[in-house]
Amino acid sequence: MASYVVMLPPGGSPEQRLEQAVFLRDGFSWLGLIVPPLWLLWHRLWLEAILAFLAMAAFSGVGEAVSLPVVGGLLGLLVSLYVGLEGQAMRVAALRRRGWQDWGVVEADRADTADLRYSLAATEETVATAPAVTIVPASNAAPRVTQDTLGLVSYPQRP
Repeated sequence: MASYVVMLPPGGSPEQRLEQAVFLRDGFSWLGLIVPPLWLLWHRLWLEAILAFLAMAAFSGVGEAVSLPVVGGLLGLLVSLYVGLEGQAMRVAALRRRGWQDWGVVEADRADTADLRYSLAATEETVATAPAVTIVPASNAAPRVTQDTLGLVSYPQRP
């Protein structure tokens, strides 16, 4: 079962924040392995994409300089492997830098199941933090009748 990190946006009311939560799957990213700079750009990780591209270009240049292009390719593969393994953690770190907060981790098979589990847990949390309702017993709520009664009907007193 996969785990999803739930991130809440900054500002707004608590209800709006709970509705606008983002789910990030914590795990390996195959597209991050295959095309690391493009995957990083897709997820708006601009600085990380530039660094990955420069590192891959530098490794390729070093491989050409020593006349071993295979070494440059293998070093570039290390960058790809790093992005595949740590890409989701980079996304979480980028959201934290932008002011988003961690709500927690939800375990689920798919994102829609994670959303359902999160919704249930968030509603339980809001119900648990709701102010307590004061229950007034019925005996204290209505004034006591001091007249003679027959069943549920009271009769006025005779003079």
